[in-house]
Amino acid sequence: MPDRTETSGRSRHEETNPEGNAVVHAKHDDLNLMSVETGKPGTSKDRVYGLSLVSLGAILFVILGFSYQRSSLVAMVDFKPLFYGARCLLSGCDLYSQEQLRRLYFAEGDEPQSQKIKIQNTIVWSINSPATYMLVTPFAALSWPVAKVLWTILTCATFLLAAFLMGELGSQWSPVAGGFLVFLFLIGQELLLEVGNAAGLTVALCLIAVWCFLRKKFELAGVLCLALSLAVKPHDSGLIWLYFLVAGGAFRKRAIQTLLCTVAISLPAIVWVRHLSLDWFSELRHNLAVTSMRGAINDPGPAALDPRFHGSIIVSLQSAISILRDDSNFYNPLTYLICGLLLVIWLLIGVRSRFSPSLAPLALAAVAALSMLPFYHRQHDTELLLLAVPACALLLSKGEWLGRCALFITAAAAFLLNNLSLQFLAIVSKPVCAATGGFAGKILTILLTRPAPIVLLALVVFYLSAYSVKARAMRTAPREASHALPVESSSALARHEL
Repeated sequence: MPDRTETSGRSRHEETNPEGNAVVHAKHDDLNLMSVETGKPGTSKDRVYGLSLVSLGAILFVILGFSYQRSSLVAMVDFKPLFYGARCLLSGCDLYSQEQLRRLYFAEGDEPQSQKIKIQNTIVWSINSPATYMLVTPFAALSWPVAKVLWTILTCATFLLAAFLMGELGSQWSPVAGGFLVFLFLIGQELLLEVGNAAGLTVALCLIAVWCFLRKKFELAGVLCLALSLAVKPHDSGLIWLYFLVAGGAFRKRAIQTLLCTVAISLPAIVWVRHLSLDWFSELRHNLAVTSMRGAINDPGPAALDPRFHGSIIVSLQSAISILRDDSNFYNPLTYLICGLLLVIWLLIGVRSRFSPSLAPLALAAVAALSMLPFYHRQHDTELLLLAVPACALLLSKGEWLGRCALFITAAAAFLLNNLSLQFLAIVSKPVCAATGGFAGKILTILLTRPAPIVLLALVVFYLSAYSVKARAMRTAPREASHALPVESSSALARHEL
């Protein structure tokens, strides 16, 4: 991750490796990092097949998403709190006060009062950052039907763009496998369009930013995308931002620019909210505590969470450990300990390694899965795992057993984290789990009704191990191939500059 390949005073120089071959080293800031082939490039036919798979997945995602949104009893239930919270902000009321927000909600709209009563608990507890509501105010200025349609279109377009970009990164090494994995992830994310959660937009912006930084294209746009993602859902994109901060060089510059941009977005929102309520932060903390207490809507324990309902799964590690003992004083510290150790290992590997285009996908895949384990996340946040597509394609292109394992575990994760797969598995396994008592019954309940955290943990361990193996191999190798060009290429490089 830290860049130790830059030269002082010159952007490139010649050296001789132990085999006696002269090489030309280039400063990574001057190169398109991901354009360096580190595996077997796919043929044009393979790329067409991969693109076809991604396109098919996009079509099915749109069809399933809009179908569920039209038929669901809880359609756009995650967008409604943002919409009415932003309307509250525009009307000058305290959006973090459930009483004021409840009055606004029941006074507006054509929705039947009986339906409003059923879902009011998901509307009146504002638990998002002030920047989130400020960014939604352009939609809140419109009528609900128009705002709902525009939000859905924006979410759909942004997420599909992010998916195609992740497929493009993977196509450098294994186009068909990359396209297949993107296809699997796409057909399992219809919940994004059904409930309209902000993760559909913010996580997609994070993925777009990763592509911009690694490809070194539209980097200022990438800065803005990552800043918006951090301002709205820092628990989704925070560790992705940390990777670029620690990576050094031009990446650190982009990370600092992103942080400054995030502050610039968040400060006006905080000032606006504070003008309406001096105690907004205390109210926000209260709302978070109430919605996370035992039996509440965001409680990861078995008292409130029923995985048989569509989209109800919480994927953080607490939701699995709570089956063993439903006590937040037990499952929270244990979760933080496990995830903290994994994060420290990830950081140590990066600090001891030079930056490499063939290491970046592995580091990002590991930390993408890790970011969903320690804090509250639901199924719709798992779209961040699209970052595993380039990493899997990279390993698969090497033709090693590690690549085949990567394809198996990543494809299994995409299938098992599918919203429909999780719901079906929980429904059919409920009688079996209920009939099995004791510790064995608890383990069976975790594996069959809450497999998401276990799958995420397996992904972290696998890609962290692959990251460690490849980083160690590069430290012991004479020269990193991605930063060395054969001497015969130096003349071609010089002609290109001329």
